[in-house]
Amino acid sequence: MAAGSVIGVDLGGTKLLAGALDGELNVHHRAHRTARGLEQAALLEAIVDAVGEAVGAAHGHVHGVGFGIPSLVDRARGTSAHSVHLPLHDVPFREVMAERLGLPVWLDNDATAAMLAEWRLGAAAGARHAVLLTLGTGIGGGLVVEGALVRGARGMAGELGHVVVDPAGPPCGLGCPNRGCLEALASGTALAREALALASEYPRSALGRALAAGEEVTGALATQLAHEGDPAAVEAVGRIGRWLGVGIAGLANTFDPEVVVVGGGVVAAGDHLLTPAREALARHALPPLGDLVRVVPARFGAESGMVGAAALAWEGLLPGGVAPPAAGEDPAARARPAGPPSTALFRGGRA
Repeated sequence: MAAGSVIGVDLGGTKLLAGALDGELNVHHRAHRTARGLEQAALLEAIVDAVGEAVGAAHGHVHGVGFGIPSLVDRARGTSAHSVHLPLHDVPFREVMAERLGLPVWLDNDATAAMLAEWRLGAAAGARHAVLLTLGTGIGGGLVVEGALVRGARGMAGELGHVVVDPAGPPCGLGCPNRGCLEALASGTALAREALALASEYPRSALGRALAAGEEVTGALATQLAHEGDPAAVEAVGRIGRWLGVGIAGLANTFDPEVVVVGGGVVAAGDHLLTPAREALARHALPPLGDLVRVVPARFGAESGMVGAAALAWEGLLPGGVAPPAAGEDPAARARPAGPPSTALFRGGRA
């Protein structure tokens, strides 16, 4: 029986979330910190501080820490080889964190960790072939093929946000040499860019009035106003959704998944995002894939990475993996937001 807790850390390009989770992945505490704009030393200190807060609020003994980070991860060496969004180039991340925290550390790419959570207990539970896209500051990707997580020859597979879908599109970012990557067209950053353009084009819209009032036009604002029915905001989210669908069509043609799970903060837009994505998938994927591949929101929403990072730690502590749901079990019964700690042995699967 797995008593005690682990800490799951989802480090993103903008913010980080550290959670204290028990052996059934119940979340007992969440620690939030900002990551954007920090130099490396300050970033590492913010991580240590957030983990320390989560450790202090954990139920029982803390066995270790799982990290999902937005980097090309060399799992064998425990290093962050390269990151587009954070100053984590060639950093011995596992060693540094283990030394500073005094706890065992497990490390993986953030989207791969999110895929682990959604595959074991979430929207892809039971699938043998699945794709996950996390839409935040950038776009991360996770893959399950033949019932196993795919990490590639060097542990760096799944950078699906850097698949080019429009060579004439906008530049991707400082750490990527390409134009028109999926990340440049369908991320939270892209949503903010489209929303700002439409706010300027339609000054009488709610987006336009917000801009005129000096409010920062962000992806979160566009999402909120889309839910409130503002046509400009709906169009901004729809543009992102259509490009997302184009990208998913290419992934469907490549991997033939049963399901594509969409997570990250941008999925809060709901059907304003997913309906145009599904329509674009149907137009651009080879038949019959456009009609067969399901596109669904992440069960754990923007917390998939944190839950998956905790699952990564438990799997390191108890080799054999996180148990998939039993026949008739509702995956939502696990990873509850809170509640008394309980214990479960992690088993099965090939992570």
